[in-house]
Amino acid sequence: MPSTQARAGACGAYDADGFRAAYDTLMARWPGRRAAVTVPTPFGATHVNLCGSADGPPLVLLPGGGGATSASWYAQAAALSRTHRLYAVDLIGAPGRSTPADGRHPRTAADLAAWLDALLDGLGLTGAGLAGHSYGAWIALQYALRAPARVRRLILLDPTGCFAGFGAAYLLHALPMLLRPTPRRVRAFLEWETAGIPLDPDWLRLQEAAAGFPSPRPVTGPRPAPDALRRLDVPVLLLLAGAGRVHDAREVAARAEAVLPRVETDVLPGVSHHALPHAAPAGLGHRLAAFLGAGD
Repeated sequence: MPSTQARAGACGAYDADGFRAAYDTLMARWPGRRAAVTVPTPFGATHVNLCGSADGPPLVLLPGGGGATSASWYAQAAALSRTHRLYAVDLIGAPGRSTPADGRHPRTAADLAAWLDALLDGLGLTGAGLAGHSYGAWIALQYALRAPARVRRLILLDPTGCFAGFGAAYLLHALPMLLRPTPRRVRAFLEWETAGIPLDPDWLRLQEAAAGFPSPRPVTGPRPAPDALRRLDVPVLLLLAGAGRVHDAREVAARAEAVLPRVETDVLPGVSHHALPHAAPAGLGHRLAAFLGAGD
């Protein structure tokens, strides 16, 4: 990121220093013995926060879009790091500490897969568990379909674009924020989607600080083909936000169960889409760890 106080992004002024301060505040709530590395890839330098025993089974964490960043896994990091070595990634080209290469950023799902391949290679990982939330879950599933041998187990937290589209009301409420993101519009949208669920002030401050981040257009694409999903021989845990407004959680669960051969699904009551994974039910981290540690 630039070191100037503010940078003019595509959608207005972006306060880089304010964003870094909010990011660091949330990272300070991760458990101790953490570190960070920067991994070169063909698409730029990728920032990865590390936590847990160095000899633990590897688990790569992908955040959602917007201002989520790797820091948003803080509420699950303590439980997961007891059994796994965590690699929490800032998506390339999205808000965070990763730095895209000049003139080159992922434009297709295949590009994102190539980026993740290079990232795993740079981390020295032949394979890993892979967990993603929202847009990060879409990336995780796309990667698992292309490189199943490198994905030991797959966790999808309220994924978008994988089994169903966005609800019309969600898109309508998101439109002002998408057209001209400001801290006030980000807060208003998140308060609508979470419908009164208490939001962590530190987490919310980071989402607001990401408004106006100079990002390229995120990679999107069609939902994975049913035949491709039927061939995915990887254990999948699909957890959906029962109070979310992105899509119909039970419809998504039913669609996933109809095509994924090794899927375990559950709808989490009282949780909204944007409250995951930080404001999730108590014990979620232990549940994720148990799934990751189960025998195949």
